[in-house]
Formats: sequence, C-alpha cells, structure tokens
Amino acid sequence: MTPAQLRDLCLSFNAAVEDFPFSPEISVFKVLGKMFALSSLDGRPLTVNLKCDPDDAIRLRREHPRLIVPGWHMNKRHWNTVTVGGGREGELPDRVVRELVEDSYDLVVAGLPRADRLRLDRP
Repeated sequence: MTPAQLRDLCLSFNAAVEDFPFSPEISVFKVLGKMFALSSLDGRPLTVNLKCDPDDAIRLRREHPRLIVPGWHMNKRHWNTVTVGGGREGELPDRVVRELVEDSYDLVVAGLPRADRLRLDRP
C-alpha cells in the first residue's frame, strides 16, 4: 500500500477528514472531530497509528511482531503502530491493513454520541 492509497482509504469513510494539528508532516484522520488514524505519509517505512480493542491489540502484536507494535506516542493499551507494507513476503497484506483501518474507524464511531452515530448512518 502506498501513502496515497493509505490516505484514500482513510478518507473513504463517511465524514472522514484529514487534519494537521501537530505539524504539516503528520496526517491525522478524524471522524466528527475524533481521531482514528495518524500517519507521517512521507515516513519510511510507512506506518500508521490505529485505534484497536485492547484484547485484539495484544493478539495482533503477538501474531505480527515488528509489524504491529504498541502505539508510538499513544495510549499503548488502545493504539497500535502498524507498519504498512506492499504485500511482499514478510509484510502485512494490504487486506489486513484495510481491515485494521476500518476497525479503528468503527471503534471511534461506536464511541460517538448516539445522535452523531445516527447522523453518520444517513445517506
């Protein structure tokens, strides 16, 4: 997955926006003001911080050592830093990265007030 593909994926979700509250180099993807992904899209290797259920976070770190680690500069119980690969041998498949980004978005939406969640469900 390229940086452009990661950006497009994050922005493909309902009401998702890109913001730069920390610096012009760090893209923060939010839904209704709540962050669900953070990445330095020019970074090498390409990584993204994603929200994760605490039990799933532990399992994912165990299953993908070095590729999924506790969130850098984040609450390590709820956030993972995911190294985004190109799907080559020894890297996370793009399908897994897409699922993790979607899970992060869904977790953040689930924590929004009911009125906001309902607003997101409307076409």
